[in-house]
Amino acid sequence: MPDVQYLINVDRSINLRDVKKPDGPLSAREAAAFLGVKLETLYAYVSRGRLKSLSGTRGRARRYARSELEALRARSAGPAASALRFGDPVLETRITEMTAGGPLYRGRAALELARARVPFASVAELLWTGELPARAPVWPAGPSDWPVRELAKLVPRGCPPLLAVAIVRPVLAARDAERFDARPEAVLERARRLIPRLAAAFAFAHDPRRVGPALATNDPARALAIALGAPTTKPALELLNLALVLLADHELNASTFAARVAASTGADLYACLGAALAALSGPLHGGASEQVEMLAREAGSAAGAAAAVHDRMRRGERIPGFGHVLYPGGDPRVGPLFEAARRLAPRAPRVKTIAAIVDAMAEAGRALPNIDVALACTCAALDLPPGQGPAIFAIGRAAGWVAHILEQYDEGYVLRPRARFVGSERSPAG
Repeated sequence: MPDVQYLINVDRSINLRDVKKPDGPLSAREAAAFLGVKLETLYAYVSRGRLKSLSGTRGRARRYARSELEALRARSAGPAASALRFGDPVLETRITEMTAGGPLYRGRAALELARARVPFASVAELLWTGELPARAPVWPAGPSDWPVRELAKLVPRGCPPLLAVAIVRPVLAARDAERFDARPEAVLERARRLIPRLAAAFAFAHDPRRVGPALATNDPARALAIALGAPTTKPALELLNLALVLLADHELNASTFAARVAASTGADLYACLGAALAALSGPLHGGASEQVEMLAREAGSAAGAAAAVHDRMRRGERIPGFGHVLYPGGDPRVGPLFEAARRLAPRAPRVKTIAAIVDAMAEAGRALPNIDVALACTCAALDLPPGQGPAIFAIGRAAGWVAHILEQYDEGYVLRPRARFVGSERSPAG
């Protein structure tokens, strides 16, 4: 942390305009003022390896690169500044606890719920109410008066699944005259209707004729399978349910935080889910399974997996789907889902290629796979078109989003973190 007393008694002889110059190395005194520490502290940073110094020219004292100082200041700014960078907790929750063995949904291990084949709708109710239903809940089936033809004209065939939902969601919101009712019981009733409808909406990206059959079921997993064109056999639906349960919540990830920020302003459920879906669409979040599929296509077959992985390594490129900050010992959600996908379609070429990529990474001593690899393998086992992983991710995570939206409504404050200005000086007036 910066020395607060030093900041108060900062040496007035230092030209702060020079300290803020955008280019050129800084002197020791300038660097200390930039960091808000004493000279002794600056030298301690160097001796401890936290900061590198540059040799001065023509006998001048050592200098310090501004980029190095900015990085150190960001690292040393304390929990409040680092928390938004996968750092310390920033708010309290009663929903999900993160452990080395995976998330606990209201005190129940997600992996145990998944292995027990608890229906996704039951897990959603657990996240929302804190109680696991003794029997699978019966959510209402979709309406028969959906403007399917009109919506089909708006959604380009073959578009990314999240784009289809982004188009349909506002229409559903506009048709719900009670959408601003934020009472918990009203939000829950709306969520039970909405999640299967969002699952059915993915059909617009593939075949609008699937929308009706998808809406007719009150099972979100079956609705999703129908919409995506996946098999509706018992083993296939069990695999899909397993994925939805393991994806249901993961504490304060980017999309969940986006939903909570929207909820903190009093936005309705549709708007909060829209914020979450927008965050999920990023390639560093919900779109990561697509990148795993791209790597598998690059490999071409199981035989080409090792070469594809080594080529990426040689080029210094990131291997998608491997490593997770929260799970240095490996993502515990991978095992059940990955193995279930391989059991369903052990001879499927795409499944074998993804498995070979995992083996190649292990042989290279690299990071272990995370849930995105398992999700890509699930899509391959279900023989889905490329790019459908985000659809499964969205429906699964919607359960957690709703739980966090309700919790944020109850908190009753606006999420509005502050920023530390580190830009250049103001331009002269006039």
